[in-house]
Amino acid sequence: MSSEYSYDEQGQFYPFFIFTLTSIVTLPLTYSLLAPSTDATALAPRLKTSFQPEHADLIQAQRAAQKRKQRKIKRAIAVLLGWATMAGMLYLIITTQRTTAKIWNPYDILGVSESASEKQIKSHYRKLGLKYHPDKAKPDAAKNETVESLNDKWVDLTKAYQALTDEEVRNNYIQYGHPDGKQSYSIGIALPKFIISDGNGKYVVLVYALLLGVLLPYYVGSWWYGTQRITKEGVLVESANNLFREYSENMDEGDLVTALSAGKEFQEVLKGDKAESGLAKIESRILAEGQITPFAGGLSVKDKEKLEDLDSGVRRKVLALLWAYLGRVELDDPALNSAKYLVAPIAQSLCGSFRAIALAYGNTLPILTSFYTSQRLIQAVPPKVSPLFQLPHFTPAVVKAIERDSKTHVTVQEFMDLPDSERRSVAVGPGLLSEEQYKTAVGIAAQLPYLRIAKAFFKVAGERFIIPSSLVTLVVKGRFIPPGSTNIPEVDELDLEDVDPAEDDLDALMGRKKTVKDENGKLVTKEETKPVAPPLTFAPYYPRDHSPRWHVFLSDSKQGKMAVPPFTFIMLDKPIFTDDGKPTYHMQTWKAQFAAPPQAGTYTFVMHVVCDSYIGFDTKMEVTLNVEDASKAATMAAEDEISEPDEGEFPTPGDTRSPYTNNTMQIRWLVR
Repeated sequence: MSSEYSYDEQGQFYPFFIFTLTSIVTLPLTYSLLAPSTDATALAPRLKTSFQPEHADLIQAQRAAQKRKQRKIKRAIAVLLGWATMAGMLYLIITTQRTTAKIWNPYDILGVSESASEKQIKSHYRKLGLKYHPDKAKPDAAKNETVESLNDKWVDLTKAYQALTDEEVRNNYIQYGHPDGKQSYSIGIALPKFIISDGNGKYVVLVYALLLGVLLPYYVGSWWYGTQRITKEGVLVESANNLFREYSENMDEGDLVTALSAGKEFQEVLKGDKAESGLAKIESRILAEGQITPFAGGLSVKDKEKLEDLDSGVRRKVLALLWAYLGRVELDDPALNSAKYLVAPIAQSLCGSFRAIALAYGNTLPILTSFYTSQRLIQAVPPKVSPLFQLPHFTPAVVKAIERDSKTHVTVQEFMDLPDSERRSVAVGPGLLSEEQYKTAVGIAAQLPYLRIAKAFFKVAGERFIIPSSLVTLVVKGRFIPPGSTNIPEVDELDLEDVDPAEDDLDALMGRKKTVKDENGKLVTKEETKPVAPPLTFAPYYPRDHSPRWHVFLSDSKQGKMAVPPFTFIMLDKPIFTDDGKPTYHMQTWKAQFAAPPQAGTYTFVMHVVCDSYIGFDTKMEVTLNVEDASKAATMAAEDEISEPDEGEFPTPGDTRSPYTNNTMQIRWLVR
């Protein structure tokens, strides 16, 4: 037995091969390109405003450049080329005439029916012998017959006859499909023969060498090196190492801004002449006398000393640009102004990396500092400066007029809680806001997502008591009430409860439905609504679209340590505003799970609810976790167990045996 190779001389197989390979790559790429975006910034609505900040063209240009990077141009080109190749191969598959190998069949060769008997086969074979036997056959030139072709025909007839009459030959045919026994097999290659013949073999070897010896190692090496250079927070490992060295337990926001300038990512955007050009001009502007801060850039004296201690170079220029961005300092140079906005998103990414380092240490102050610095970077407001600068058209003169001689800053909520007439009297006038600017500022303030916590409590699903090391759920209930809202509806007590689904309700347990109480206190299930994205952050100076995030974590105020790491919430249960822009005041529910302490006792934590996008929109409150000893909890449960009502007996709303009344009592116990 031997083997031989056959090539696709007619070009009928290689289109299938290429079509299959191309589709394996093109179809997943197409799905990834056309699949609905899960990015909150792509799904979120925008606040309604026509406000345009200074240098809006520079800011919009950087936002547009970032969006172009996210459009996956290279992937789109690859998808188009893939589909074009697949279309070409499909055309060849349809139009190419196919040749099929004929299966050796003795009945067809002899020209007899498969139901013919052996006697009929012998009779028919004798008739064929009179015509095709070499001693009697005569070539017919009109039919292009030759002696050789007739001899071959007779050999085929003889083999076919023997396969149907001779026992040994018949066994060969049955077992191997051929009267001569096992035949050589052919290996088909879905490539035309000319590719590797006629001296073309060396080019095939060269292509394989490039693919396997150059391109594959290059891409694998690039991928591996890239994963080793970048942390899971998306910054360079070298930058994370620098931030680690800058970490301190007593860092404030100014210290963190200085630390962020150590990121190596800035060297990519400030190459060559950009590394130091214009540094003296930037420093002279940010260190000029400020109206409400010692310096125009919002620096403190300590921050100024840290800036001057740095050697001239990329880091010093980056730090100067960051203070120019935070202080909204005009640099009177398009290139410098563009660089001022360019460093802000990089600093924001580095701030997230610093937060990961702070979480590893577990000290509360640096963690909060990272969140507060994030707010300042997104809003372009210096540390320790009034939150009112988040509103459009608010200048130092306007803020001074509102805060007057107050030792504490006025928040946006406090400003909007003033009567309209009082707000106008302090904010509108010569050198302050115009009537149109005032309306714009108030209109923006009335759309900001301020979360007002209504209730927070701990629970264990399906249990009345919390025992050591059990899986505890922190349930946070709150409503988004924009600053200045009036006629706010009262909280519905039913919205404050978190009802566990029935054990046999699979849809509710899987999250497809949720269990709530109706107006009569009965448990009902409702279809779970899809999460809703909050409006994009109003950050006119930040050169990126940013979706606000809320972080919830627990800390121990006595030790100054984090007790439960932050849980991040990006999506909401229900929309904050209606289609016409009115607040909905829907109750939002956020849940975070963690392991209970290993010992029984009463634990008092400070719950921090921090928004990463707005200054002064955070909440800090005490929450108490009661952990019962397992044996004591079992005894209390046995004592408090309520017998089920007899069949046909229905509990009245005031009946203490009502399971609904019992569930409400349970929740109140948990938050006492």
